[in-house]
Amino acid sequence: MAKATKKATAKKTTAKKAAAPKKATAKKATAKKVAAPKKATAKKAAAPVKATAKKAAPAKKSAPRKPNAAFMQAFTPSAELAAVIGAAAAARTEVVKKIWAYIKKNNLQNPKNKRNILADDKLSKVFGKKEVTMFELASLIGKHLK
Repeated sequence: MAKATKKATAKKTTAKKAAAPKKATAKKATAKKVAAPKKATAKKAAAPVKATAKKAAPAKKSAPRKPNAAFMQAFTPSAELAAVIGAAAAARTEVVKKIWAYIKKNNLQNPKNKRNILADDKLSKVFGKKEVTMFELASLIGKHLK
């Protein structure tokens, strides 16, 4: 009788083992079916990006960047502007740098809002008003360059 129970329990365990993988594979198959279309769309969307990125990388080999000649053109400052930066001809970019050096040297930035410049006597002649934003600075300086 002990042999019969061993065989019966052996059959039951093999039946359980055989049944368990079938359920798991059925779950995996449904999971794959659901996930497969998502992966396919992701691959389709990602594939062209990778291909263009690989093609674009070798094309970036170019010469070092050269400055634009228009920015290097020397201008003569007006008498009001010359009182702040000097009478020598200078490029527009250099004029802006010299004005900012003057502003920082004389502590002319608004302490509450650093983007605003509080003009002293010399700068008020250039700007035409007492307080100017840093964004207006270039346009106001342009009027004093020839």
